[in-house]
Amino acid sequence: MSCCGAPTIETGSGYSVVSGTAEENELLASSHKIGENLIQSDFVVPDMHCVACIRSLEKTIGKLPFVSRVRANLSLKKVSVVWHQGSGNIIGIDRAISEAGFDHSVFDLSTDSEDANANSANKLLIALAVAGFAAVNIMLLSISVWSGADLETTKLFHLISGIIAVPAVFFSGQPFFRSALAALRGRRLNMDVPISLAVLLALGMSVYESMAGGRQAYFDAAVTLLFFLLIGRYLDNLMRDKARSAVVQLSRLAVKGAMTVGEDSSLTYIELDEIVPGMIVRVMPGDRVPVDGEVIKGQSDVDRSLVSGESVPLMVKCGHFVEAGILNLTGAIDICVQRDARHSFLGEVTRMMEAAEQGRGNYTRIADRMARIYAPAVHLLAALAFVGWMLYTKGDWHVSIYVAISVLIITCPCALGLAVPVVHVIAARRLFKQGIIIRDGSGFERLEEIDYIIFDKTGTLTSGIPQVEVSARSAGLFDDNAAAIAKTLAKHSSHPFSKSIAEFIKGSTSSDVTEIREVPGAGVEGRVSGNLTRLGRRQWVAQITDDNPRNVDPNSALSFALEGGNSVMFETSEEIRKDSFETIAELKTTGIDIEILSGDGMNPVKNIADRLTVSDFYHSQTPADKIARINQLKQQGKKVLMAGDGLNDSPALAAAHVSIAPANASDIARQAADFVFTRQSLSAVPFAINIAKRSGNLVRQNFTLAILYNAIAIPFAVAGYITPLIAAIAMSASSIVVVTNSMRLNLDPGNQKKSKTGLSSGDDDSLVSVATDISNMDTNTKGHWA
Repeated sequence: MSCCGAPTIETGSGYSVVSGTAEENELLASSHKIGENLIQSDFVVPDMHCVACIRSLEKTIGKLPFVSRVRANLSLKKVSVVWHQGSGNIIGIDRAISEAGFDHSVFDLSTDSEDANANSANKLLIALAVAGFAAVNIMLLSISVWSGADLETTKLFHLISGIIAVPAVFFSGQPFFRSALAALRGRRLNMDVPISLAVLLALGMSVYESMAGGRQAYFDAAVTLLFFLLIGRYLDNLMRDKARSAVVQLSRLAVKGAMTVGEDSSLTYIELDEIVPGMIVRVMPGDRVPVDGEVIKGQSDVDRSLVSGESVPLMVKCGHFVEAGILNLTGAIDICVQRDARHSFLGEVTRMMEAAEQGRGNYTRIADRMARIYAPAVHLLAALAFVGWMLYTKGDWHVSIYVAISVLIITCPCALGLAVPVVHVIAARRLFKQGIIIRDGSGFERLEEIDYIIFDKTGTLTSGIPQVEVSARSAGLFDDNAAAIAKTLAKHSSHPFSKSIAEFIKGSTSSDVTEIREVPGAGVEGRVSGNLTRLGRRQWVAQITDDNPRNVDPNSALSFALEGGNSVMFETSEEIRKDSFETIAELKTTGIDIEILSGDGMNPVKNIADRLTVSDFYHSQTPADKIARINQLKQQGKKVLMAGDGLNDSPALAAAHVSIAPANASDIARQAADFVFTRQSLSAVPFAINIAKRSGNLVRQNFTLAILYNAIAIPFAVAGYITPLIAAIAMSASSIVVVTNSMRLNLDPGNQKKSKTGLSSGDDDSLVSVATDISNMDTNTKGHWA
C-alpha cells in the first residue's frame, strides 16, 4: 500500500543498491547512492585502535582507482567509502580491507558499531581477568624466590611460573597479538607491534632463563606488564565510549523495524532498512516513529522532546509531520513515509555527529604526520638502545633486552593519536546537547579563528515566520483571481514570506499557472495564458508591470503582478529570534565585528538593525553581492562567520571562513553550512564559538602533554631507569591523562561567570534533548529569495 503525494526518489535517495552476485548483494545490503553513479558503503572495523590503523585503511582503500573518498572513524570503529559504481565493485573494497589486515563486517543500521564495541570490551575484560589471576599467582611464587629459596626450589617455582605464564600471555595477549599480526600481514606497523614484541621478548627471556637453570626469570614482569597494558586498553575503550555517547544515544532511538499496512489493511513487520518512501507504517502507543513521514490516519499525543526540547506532549493528527525517534504515547497512527531511515531526522543528525570526528583539520593532520613516523622510529630507537647497552655492559644481553623492552612500550603514540579526535567527539557532544550539529570536524578550528560575523536577516536574525498583509494602496487591485494566482506561486517556494502569503490568502490556488520556477534572490514566476506573472522582490516584479507611481508603496519590499498590470504591494513584519538581543550584545563585548547582509529592502533591514543596535548593514543584496562582500572582508584579513538560511545564502555560506545555518534553512543551505543549529534561540552562535575556543585550547594542551611525556619518558627509558612494568603503567597513564584532560570540556570553569547565551566558558551542560526542525522542510525545497 502506498500513499498519495509520496516524493519521487532519485539518485541519492538512499535506496539499497542491488548488483549481480550473491556476494555483492550481501555486501551492498546497507550501501546507498549519494549521487550519480556514486555509492557510499560503510564497514565496521573492530580492530581499529590507533592513528596508524586509520592511515593504513585510508591509504589501502584510497589506492583503488574507483574510490572517490574514504574516511575512517576511530571512535565508532567505522569506515565510510564513497566509490564510482560504473568503475569498480564493492568486492574490491572488501578485499582491500582484508589485505590491510583488518577483520570487518558491513555496517548495519539495526546493529550499529555499539554491538561490536561491547563485544570488544567484553573480550578485553576477560583477558584482563586472566592476566590478573596469573600475575597474582606468579607474584606469590616470585616472593619465595626473592626471599632466598635454594636453587632446586627456585627451579621448581620458575617451572610452575612458566606453566602459568605462557598460556596466560598467549590468551590475554590476543588483543595485541592479533592486531600486530594483522598489521604485519598487511605490511604495515601499528602501536600493537612494539607492544607485542616487548611482551614476547620478556616472556621468551624468562623461558630461556628457566630452561638454562638461571636464578633470574621474568615471568612475573611479563604477565604483570601485560596486565597493566590491558588495564590501559580497557580504560581507553571505556573512555572513548563515554566520549561518543551522544551518537550511541541516537542509535538507541532508532527502532529495528516497523509494521507496514498493506492494500488489504493487513500488517506486516519489515526491517528498518527495508522501509521506503510511499509506504504506510503503523505506529502503536509506546513505540517510537521509525522514519520521517506525515500522519494520514488517527490521532495521538506524542513526546517530541527529542525534536522540540519541550516535555509537554503534543497532539498530532492527519496532515501533521512526525520525525523519526519521537515517542507515540496514546493512540495508533498511520504514517505515510516521506524519507527512508538513512535520510530521516535521526539519520541526518547521526551522520553530522560522525562527521565531527572524521574532519581533517590542521591539528589532525599534524597528529597524523607525527604518528606516521612513530612506529619505525620506536623500533629503531629500541634497537639502538639494545646495541648501546650491549656495548656499555660489555655483552650483558639481559640488561640490554630489558632496556629495549622498556623503550618499545613507553614510546607508544596512543596519547598523540588521541589528542585531537577525543576533543572533537566531546565538543560535538556538547554542541549536540544544545541543539547544534557540526557537519565537519575541521569547523572547530575555523570557528575558533573568527573575528567577523555576517548575519542574514530573514529566517536567521528573525524567526522566519513573518506576518503579511496587502498594502492599503494596493487593496483594490487584489481580486479573487489575482489572489489565486499569487497563492499558486507562493506554494512553490519555501521562503518564509511566500509561506506567510500562502497562509494569508484564504482562497484556493489556480490551475491556470504554468512554467512555475523560482529565481534565487528574486522570487517566483510563472505564466498565465502565456503572460508572465511574478511574486517576489518589488524591483524584480516591477520589470513586468505598468505601475502608476501613486500605487507604489516605497515601504514595501514584496509585491505581486501580472504582466502589463499594476503591482500588488505587501506589507510585512517579522519577529526577532529569541535571545537575539542578548546574543548580539554579548558578541560585541568579545570584540567580534557584526553586520547584517540581507536581500530585503532598506526599511525592513534598517528596522531590524536598529532594534538589535547593529550599525553596519547592507540591504537589497543578491547572492553575488554577498559573496563580493565576504571576499572584500577576506582581503582585509578578516575571518568571517556567515549565518544564513536561504538558497541565496548558500554561495555565501560556502565562501565564508566558517558558516552556520538554522535547521529550517533550505536543503542546499544546510549542506553548505559547517554547523546547523536546531533551536529558535540565536544563542547557538556564541555557544558554538565558546566551545570551539575551548576545544582549541584543549587540543593544544593535549599536544603539549603528549610531547612532554615522550620528552621526559624516552630519555629515562633509554638510560635504563624505567622498568618494563613502569613503562606499561606510564604508557597507559599518558593516554588516560589526555582523554581525561579532553573531558574537561564537559565541566564549567568555576571562575567564569555564566552568560545567558553561553559565550563565556561557563556554558550550560544540562542533559537536554535536541530541538530540531531539520526534517520539517520538504525534500524538494527550492530555496529562499530574500
